[in-house]
Amino acid sequence: MSDADDRIEIQSITSPHHVQRVNRARYMAMRNALLPVLPETGPGVTVAEAKAALLEHLSPELFPGGAKAGWWLKAVQLDLEAKGVIARGSAKPVRLYRCR
Repeated sequence: MSDADDRIEIQSITSPHHVQRVNRARYMAMRNALLPVLPETGPGVTVAEAKAALLEHLSPELFPGGAKAGWWLKAVQLDLEAKGVIARGSAKPVRLYRCR
């Protein structure tokens, strides 16, 4: 696999025209851990609740001891929000849920 294949382009709902290239394996691992812990309807779960629930599902090789999980969670969250896969509720703190 080439270096280009090891990376994936992500967006951010807060900067819609900015594209960032990140590690594909870590992105997919976090995405695959995050989506199942989010409910299908609002108001959703807080980011802290989502992180606590997904940590046990992360690869110890990619996230040893949960290292960098917070950064990757936020990167995947913002990308999935930009793509309309997940949404945030209107209440504070931020609560996330899957879109139908």
